[in-house]
Amino acid sequence: MAVAPRLAAGHRPSVAATALSSKFSVSKATNWLVFDVPAKTPRARARARGVSGRRYSPSPRAALGGLLGGIFGGGVDTGESTRQLYASTVALINKTESEISSLSDTELRERTSVLQQRAARGDSLDSLLPEAFAVVREASKRVLGLRPFDVQLIGGMVLHKGEIAEMKTGEGKTLVAILPAFLNALAGKGVHVVTVNDYLARRDCEWVGQVPRFLGLKVGLIQRWYEDVCPSVDELVLRPFNYCVIDEVDSILIDEARTPLIISGPAEKPSDRYYKAAKIASAFERDIHYTVDEKQKSVLLTEQGYADTEEILNVKDLYDPREQWASYILNAIKAKELFLRDVNYIIRGKEVLIVDEFTGRVMQGRRWSDGLHQAVEAKEGLPIQNETVTLASISYQNFFLQFPKLCGMTGTAATESAEFESIYKLKVTIVPTNKLMIRKDESDVVFRATTGKWRSVVVEISRMNKTGRPVLVGTTSVEQSDALSEQLREAGLPHEVLNAKPENVEREAEIVAQSGRLGAVTIATNMAGRGTDIILGGNAEFMARLKLREILMPRPCKEDILAHAV
Repeated sequence: MAVAPRLAAGHRPSVAATALSSKFSVSKATNWLVFDVPAKTPRARARARGVSGRRYSPSPRAALGGLLGGIFGGGVDTGESTRQLYASTVALINKTESEISSLSDTELRERTSVLQQRAARGDSLDSLLPEAFAVVREASKRVLGLRPFDVQLIGGMVLHKGEIAEMKTGEGKTLVAILPAFLNALAGKGVHVVTVNDYLARRDCEWVGQVPRFLGLKVGLIQRWYEDVCPSVDELVLRPFNYCVIDEVDSILIDEARTPLIISGPAEKPSDRYYKAAKIASAFERDIHYTVDEKQKSVLLTEQGYADTEEILNVKDLYDPREQWASYILNAIKAKELFLRDVNYIIRGKEVLIVDEFTGRVMQGRRWSDGLHQAVEAKEGLPIQNETVTLASISYQNFFLQFPKLCGMTGTAATESAEFESIYKLKVTIVPTNKLMIRKDESDVVFRATTGKWRSVVVEISRMNKTGRPVLVGTTSVEQSDALSEQLREAGLPHEVLNAKPENVEREAEIVAQSGRLGAVTIATNMAGRGTDIILGGNAEFMARLKLREILMPRPCKEDILAHAV
């Protein structure tokens, strides 16, 4: 029996064990988009599972260095030096464009086979780059109706070189990824493209995945709930590490680096103790029975707290290793004071679901460790699920450093360039924008109280809405988004809400598609952050497809969705 690494059940579904025998797959955050050339081996089926853990904190020195570099660095790098560096290669690609565009669809696909044969004969990928990029550009024009700009070709070359490409918001990073992915897949060793969440993984697989499919490559999608055991080697999904492209690289390698990959197993503990501890915690008072350090996310019992707890439980020592009551009580207090409903988690049916602080999305399958998740379940009066124990783990740093060739792209990498260089040995290269940036960034407005802040937000939304401007309002939690939604309702302003609640997640694509329409107001958590493409005027093509789907396949109503969640 062959064994492949799995992502732990009951932990965050992040970087997954990946497939493949020659295909292009996408999975969740870390979601894989894997390009590869077709092979004669049987198609591998992906199986992997779960994840959870702790964060890499940037050093004060690195943070200070980035700040001082921004202040005294002698002006903003617009990427013109990068444009000049790759100008000759871009000119070569453009020179072959007329020849490539004259090919029929069949002839264009045959170019993939020709390039594969050249790679098999030993031609370097660098020598294949101009023709490969020209082929992908033409395929993109025919399949997606999008012709990659010269700066996108430059971004693809930076990624092929094994560097981080900083490309500003709206410059088309998703389209850029398929250029080096196609090129490196020609060698037959597979390519992984990693993105930050399930939604983007599915979207990118369905959208830009059409280009490699058109050119004869296999495309697949890897997400959560795969197994760690395969009945035969044909079903193993983790092939040798080769080349990895990470979308939103700063989010995955720095912001979420505290979350290692974990293989876990169940650990049974008596559930009645969690309920008893929750009852004690609810009766205790802050600063009398316990103290709270919100910055460190820790709690401590006072002398009175110790005495009262031991008396209630009729025990002589809370830290008796045979009973371990201290961990139950402290977790119950943490659940009460530090883990808030609709901020740190939501409840769906009879399940506590963690809301990711960086993405605003529900982390399906992820659970807090060391009994904390059970303490939250007890606080909410929900059934207690088994605790998990860590059997094996690997940090993001060690996992991604196993790739001989690693690269990434983001709109904000320069400020973390020192960390990328020291931790991952990755150079950050600024890619120029296609057009001069004309956006104006206004100064922050600071309020003494949140009531005044939100009142001002409503007034500002109303002012902009009267002019017809579409408005996107970012909030940091589900609770905040719902509170602002209530204020807008009272003000008579129609709007949409996009947060981690199931009835909103189910409509995510629809809400995003409409958020750029005239007069639209959209309140969102971080879900509408990375990778979200809002088109001014709205996405008419998507809405037309949506209306057809509603007519042909009616969507379940809110009550049906909630009933299904239970």
